[in-house]
Amino acid sequence: MAASQDKLPASFGWVGLGAMGYPMAQQLRRKIPKTSILWVYDIDTAAATRFLEEETQFDSKSRIQLAEVYVGSCSRDIAEKSEFIITIVPEGSHVRSVYLDKETGLLSAADTSRKHFVDCSTIDIVTSLSVGNAVRLSSQADPPTFHDAPVSGGTPGASAGTLTFMVGIEEDSLHLPLLWHIFSFMGKSLYALGGPSLGLAAKLSNNYLSGVIALATSEAMNLGMRLGLDPKVLSDCFATSSGGSWVNSTVNPVPGVCPDAVTSKGYEGGFKVQLMKKDMSLAITAAREVGAKLVLANAGLSAYTAAADDPRCRDRDSRVIYRWLGGVEPDVKR
Repeated sequence: MAASQDKLPASFGWVGLGAMGYPMAQQLRRKIPKTSILWVYDIDTAAATRFLEEETQFDSKSRIQLAEVYVGSCSRDIAEKSEFIITIVPEGSHVRSVYLDKETGLLSAADTSRKHFVDCSTIDIVTSLSVGNAVRLSSQADPPTFHDAPVSGGTPGASAGTLTFMVGIEEDSLHLPLLWHIFSFMGKSLYALGGPSLGLAAKLSNNYLSGVIALATSEAMNLGMRLGLDPKVLSDCFATSSGGSWVNSTVNPVPGVCPDAVTSKGYEGGFKVQLMKKDMSLAITAAREVGAKLVLANAGLSAYTAAADDPRCRDRDSRVIYRWLGGVEPDVKR
């Protein structure tokens, strides 16, 4: 889908400068028109300060005039000074606070009419629908818009501007061209998946599948290696056979198989195992609500929960599940 040339907002707001939000906000700021303004906020004031300092340093080195960037005092401040606001925070409770807090929330702003709100968080569907409804009701005369738009691609994709956006919006929506124009600054793919919450439905389904595949790949690699197979040869064999997958070929759980992947760098960075535990749990809850049978769900969640609690694995990329399984880790020079 080609990026629209629709007129962009003059001011952008960003709430959430975590592992994903930080590089996404950088990509946005460096690609929007130089006449634009970006306001950022994070509950961790150090993150917002660091963002401002790093962008100032980037400007000095690049000698290119880019959009101005300022730090807001709270979420409400961001909404009052921005036309297009993007949020990305860890959990549903955080989304509720960011939007609905009566004193500091986005919707406590004096006027939300005609503003665009996009939430890129991966959260439960019920919270997203509730917050979206509150956004639309916050201004009766000229209602603002709200779209769920979770992303996939991890921190490498966020840093490279190659994310996939899964958006709860109809393909014929008048707002889609503007969203795609803005998302194209941070990503390469956009899927218009239907109405509200369907972006999240796709993301939870995707992460459930990704988690199960990573666990199965870890088990299969561990099995083959203990039977005497070389890990790289085994992975190559999978790649041209029915056991092949993106996980196997791009971020194989065994250190050294994919030299440039986080799995070969001590599992540092990437998609934290605690987040996979969270997303598996969200997917299971969603499945229960619609009567979808997930045979592998409980075993997968149990494994990721145990890995998230294991000090050898906690805060590391979710493919560290291979370590939790007791997989052999070849020595890798870093």
